[in-house]
Amino acid sequence: MRFTALLLSSAVALSAFVAPASAKDWKTATITLEGAYAPWNLTNADGTLGGFEPELAKILCERAKIECTLVASDWDGMIPALNAGKFDVIMDALSITEERKQIIDFTVPYAATPAAFATAKDSPLANAAGTGATIKMTPGQTGVKEIDALKEAFKGKTIGIQAATVYAKFVYDNFGDIAQIREYKTGADRDLDLQSGRIDLGFDDAVYFNSAFEAAKDTLAFTGPEIAGSIWGEGEGLGIRKADTELRDKFSEAIKSALADGTVKTLSMKWFKVDVSPQ
Repeated sequence: MRFTALLLSSAVALSAFVAPASAKDWKTATITLEGAYAPWNLTNADGTLGGFEPELAKILCERAKIECTLVASDWDGMIPALNAGKFDVIMDALSITEERKQIIDFTVPYAATPAAFATAKDSPLANAAGTGATIKMTPGQTGVKEIDALKEAFKGKTIGIQAATVYAKFVYDNFGDIAQIREYKTGADRDLDLQSGRIDLGFDDAVYFNSAFEAAKDTLAFTGPEIAGSIWGEGEGLGIRKADTELRDKFSEAIKSALADGTVKTLSMKWFKVDVSPQ
């Protein structure tokens, strides 16, 4: 899923907030999720956390023999809060990118998903060139004909993005010179403006949008191709402090086990209706 507006150029400064390294047995751990990025994670009516990631977290913790506590926190402050020791693990569709690796460590990925634009079904921007297709891109890639076609179609429009995500960076890099970009604290806030016509387009994780379309009573739809590939990093993994290598390794082994026996696929089909297992 997501990048971060954590001033990556200030990685050295951020390191001052990293909790000191110390040997730990890791019988317990606290995992944070946003609780507002369905179906990856959501907050149930009774206040508990549900969705793909909370269910997967329960299984991973059991296999790692760690008693885990799940807590909700704001997306845009997760990485500095992790390094400040407020919790031990981030599990929030966090894309594994080289920029983030400068600041935190990651487990192996447990998912890998494409991203896409969405618009109102009755919008003149619906069914843009490439709708229904998937293209693969690499970091920094330019001259992609499908993207150039979208630039022409979306010129002068307003694109809504959730702040501090890999998707925000992509939109700024590729459409910032031809469209107005509006940032939102949550995807749900952006989706409401998309439904009401206050913005023309949204860009986000494709499986997230599938759920958002249902919530919008089928008034929104994809437009243009889905975008996959290493442009989004290695996939989504657990974010862990660099000092906590033992915790990282415990969860990596649990993820490998859940991928190998089909557990991740089963939960994927339940929550996303597609298999998001990394290929």
